[in-house]
Amino acid sequence: MTWGQWGKKLSKQDMVDLIHHCLANNITTFDHADIYGAYTTESDFGKAFTESGIKREDIQLISKCGIQHMCDNRENKVKHYNYSKNYIIWSAEESLKHLQTEYLDLLLLHRPSPLMAAEEIAEAISTLKKQGKIRDFGVSNFTPSQMEMIGLRTDIDANQIEFSLTQHSAMHDGTLDYIKTSGIKPMSWSPLGSVFKEDNEQTRRIHKQLGQLIDKYNATEDQLLLAWIMKHPSGVHPVVGTTNKLRLTKSIEATKINLDLEDWFLILESSQGHEVP
Repeated sequence: MTWGQWGKKLSKQDMVDLIHHCLANNITTFDHADIYGAYTTESDFGKAFTESGIKREDIQLISKCGIQHMCDNRENKVKHYNYSKNYIIWSAEESLKHLQTEYLDLLLLHRPSPLMAAEEIAEAISTLKKQGKIRDFGVSNFTPSQMEMIGLRTDIDANQIEFSLTQHSAMHDGTLDYIKTSGIKPMSWSPLGSVFKEDNEQTRRIHKQLGQLIDKYNATEDQLLLAWIMKHPSGVHPVVGTTNKLRLTKSIEATKINLDLEDWFLILESSQGHEVP
């Protein structure tokens, strides 16, 4: 999302260089959505990927569909969601065209709609899979009951949710429990939360606690934040948004950090401002 018009506005050559840097650091999955950059970033990435010379089988491409964004590139009179069979198929095909690929490794429904019909979604996913246009299917920001409703009609392979030290309701509202028991792969958007975005009592407590653990783990604060969410037994995969090469390299190194049990709870306590019940 941050590579194109909604972020750093990287040139095609910048994207080529960043793709190569990612692969050099064993980062091979690229998370897209049709709406990113007001429906432009997938196309920008596709041109860069084609020029990069990297083999398609060496990377994984994810995209999302369903949000109808209001912008100059779409004639929408209101922001809404569309999960009709025809739209899901059309949107996936548009992403394939823009990304210049024959298949998506994973297609996600971007956000739940109060009008979504599980049967119609399942028909669209079945068609796309039979045609070889998607390999796996998932959802994003879905609750346990919403996952169950869709999962009764078609297999859900992943759910991309907001999960971080400062937004960890998924641990308490049953979302990660359902994901774990259902064999769904959890992905976390905004994995660093608001720690570096806001200055308040909570973030100051967090910085103080992380600062006390930096030397012990020979890690940066952002690495400790990633290690904290990856400690969860559901096996959370962080979706890292930075375009900074050094921070990307540091992010992958966070996978080697195994926080001690009490340190994990000390970090949680710093976020909540009180000990666990």
